[in-house]
Amino acid sequence: YFARVAAPFFQAVEVIEYHHPQKKDAPSGTALKTIEGMDSGHFMTPEGQELVAGARGGMYRGVRVHSVRLPGFVAHQEVIFGGEGQILTIRHDSLSRSSFMPGVLLALRKVCEAPQFYYGLESILGLE
Repeated sequence: YFARVAAPFFQAVEVIEYHHPQKKDAPSGTALKTIEGMDSGHFMTPEGQELVAGARGGMYRGVRVHSVRLPGFVAHQEVIFGGEGQILTIRHDSLSRSSFMPGVLLALRKVCEAPQFYYGLESILGLE
């Protein structure tokens, strides 16, 4: 949500996501959904010579995305916006899987009362 709101005000963006080594997908679904939520058509993507193939990360919808898999991480994501003379970093860190429980419980309560299908927490939280 925050990345979607900030996106129109910046020229460039990259997403870096960090997870534990057992994470099966790279990039994470959250990183992909974050990029999908931004109007990425207006971003410039600075290019340069990669001295090591893949050093600049992967490209998804015109946005560079980087995946880190290391022990010690649970789930973390940075969205870094660049503009003339400034950067904005939006970062979320889940230090324990217990941080997901409030959202799970909220979703369970809403689903039990709702006549429609929900995908994600945005509509449940009123962020759409």
